[in-house]
Amino acid sequence: MSDFSFYFGLGWHHIISADALDHQLFILALAAVYTFKNIKQVLILVTAFTIGHSLTLALSILDVFRFSSAWVEFLIPCTIFITALNNLFQADKAGRSAKINYYLALGFGLIHGMGFANSVRIMLARDQSVGMGLFGFNVGLEAGQIVVVAAILVIGWLTLNYAKVKQRDWIFFLSSSVFALALKMALERLPF
Repeated sequence: MSDFSFYFGLGWHHIISADALDHQLFILALAAVYTFKNIKQVLILVTAFTIGHSLTLALSILDVFRFSSAWVEFLIPCTIFITALNNLFQADKAGRSAKINYYLALGFGLIHGMGFANSVRIMLARDQSVGMGLFGFNVGLEAGQIVVVAAILVIGWLTLNYAKVKQRDWIFFLSSSVFALALKMALERLPF
């Protein structure tokens, strides 16, 4: 059980820590178009991200493939600004046409998983229970993502209901802010 709790903490820290800004921005971009009435959709969305993240993390740890960390670190903010840009084009449709976000979450989760694989590969490869380590990490990651999503939805609810901001304007504000930050991150991480 100690392996599980260690890797759970690692997964939790991977999404909750101050060093996890790129993952938090991605979750913010994914959740920006949703409200509490869409909680089931948001949880499925976050799980799709975890599945993609877990798949490449597992394949990388098992040494099925490796990618240049410089390219992965560049592609991660690209996934964020593409998701935010999609929100800007879909702002009027909010949750109705946000189905593309499921594909973005799953597909871009693959890229995000590669970002953490290089640092976790060494720890998990030495461990006797790679499966338990991956499971604990993913449960911790999922728990952290749910906390981040809950915070986003609470802030959104307060903004929409008490500040009386229109949902379209809220989506535009969040997504354009995330877009700008992610674009800056991508430009700072150019691999060439």
